[in-house]
Formats: sequence, structure tokens, C-alpha cells
Amino acid sequence: MNTTTAFAIAMSFGTGNLSPDDVAAVSPALDHYIKHTIAQDLWHRPGLSARDRSLITVTAVITRNQTVLLDEQLRLALDNGVKPAELSETIAHLAFYAGLGNALTATSVARQVFAERHIGADQLPTVDVIKLPLDEEVEDARAKAVEQMTGPAAPGLVRDTTDVLFRDLWLRPDLQPRDRSLVTVAALISAGQSAQIPYHLNRAMDSGLTREQAQEVISHLAYYAGWPNAFSASAIARDVFDRRDGKK
Repeated sequence: MNTTTAFAIAMSFGTGNLSPDDVAAVSPALDHYIKHTIAQDLWHRPGLSARDRSLITVTAVITRNQTVLLDEQLRLALDNGVKPAELSETIAHLAFYAGLGNALTATSVARQVFAERHIGADQLPTVDVIKLPLDEEVEDARAKAVEQMTGPAAPGLVRDTTDVLFRDLWLRPDLQPRDRSLVTVAALISAGQSAQIPYHLNRAMDSGLTREQAQEVISHLAYYAGWPNAFSASAIARDVFDRRDGKK
């Protein structure tokens, strides 16, 4: 892997107008970590595919509004096999889990990347889609738990969580349940929203995310969301794993 390719994996030449020389001129140590630890090691570790690494990195960058990284990470995601429709759905999903403003900022950057890759409306999901089947028993249990916890304080939030999120957004088919959960977990870790991680990590694993993959998600996101957020998530993940193993 040449220097330019390695640098591009972790940084962006577009939005931030940064080159390897620019970074080295300010922080030779940072330049070293980007080229070697991140680009030549992290992105090639087993346990998580390059496609999944791109999906969670794009999620972290959008969630943390780090536009200096976004255009190159979107390009890399497309190169790593993330479909335009999946990126489109990820941005829409993150409007609810990272905030509307962050999603709109991502839309502005993605529009330019899509234009240069000649990605048109025919490759993107429409508003009206045939939704995935709903597991009524699982959804009823989720809704009752949320009603008991949140209903007295914010009944409108409870209603919209059911009607807009879990009976609409989560059933859109162009981001499969496992990947939609993966995006959600990555957003929660990146935002430091620990309280929501157990439910969504369990949901991700129920949808096919393996323990090894979940472990590697946390390790990967330490580099893009910071070590404190990764350590907080790792403590929660250990509890989730123990409970799934029947140890608690």
C-alpha cells in the first residue's frame, strides 16, 4: 500500500484540503499513526470485513459531524462494497440516531460524491418501499417496555418511536436488519450514549452480528470516536455477552 492510499483510508483530501505533508508538518506522530496504525493495521485486522469497517466509520464520522473525513470515507465505503442505497439509508437512519443536522450535513457531502460516481436516483431507495415483515411479538414487548419507562415523561416520544422508527424506518429493506443495528450501535458508541447500547447490541446479535464482530466494532471505533467511548462501550458489551451466555 503506498503512502497516498494509506493516508486516504483514514483522512480526506477533499473537504479538509489535507495532505500527508500537511499533517506531518503539524504532527509527525499523528501522520505516523494514520499511515501505519490505522491504515496498514486497523483496517486489515480479521474479525470485521472492510465493508463493515467502512459502514461503521461512515456512521462515526456522521454522528460526530467530522466532515473533514466524510467525503473520502464515503468513497472508500463504495469501493469496499457498501451500496449507494445502503449509504442513502444510513444517512436517513442517522437523522434519528445522530440528529437531523448531522444527517443533512452528510447529505451535502454525499451529494458531491454520488455525482462524481454517477450515482443517480435509480440506485437509491424511494420513499415508498415494500417493508420487511414485522415480528409483532418482539415489537409489542419493546413497545410495552418503552411505555413503562418513558410514557409518563414523554408520551409523544413513545408514540413516535413506535410509529416512525420501529414500524417504519426499521422496516425499510435497503439496509438489512443486521446492518441497521450495526449502524445504530456504532452511532451510540460514537455519541457516548451508553444507556441505549444493550438493547441495540442484543438486537444486532439477534440479527446475525457475531461476538467477534461486535468486539472488533468497539476496537475499530476507538480510533474514530475516542478511547473513552470505546472503553465505556466495552464494559457494556461484556455485560451483554455474559447475559447471553447465561452468566448473569
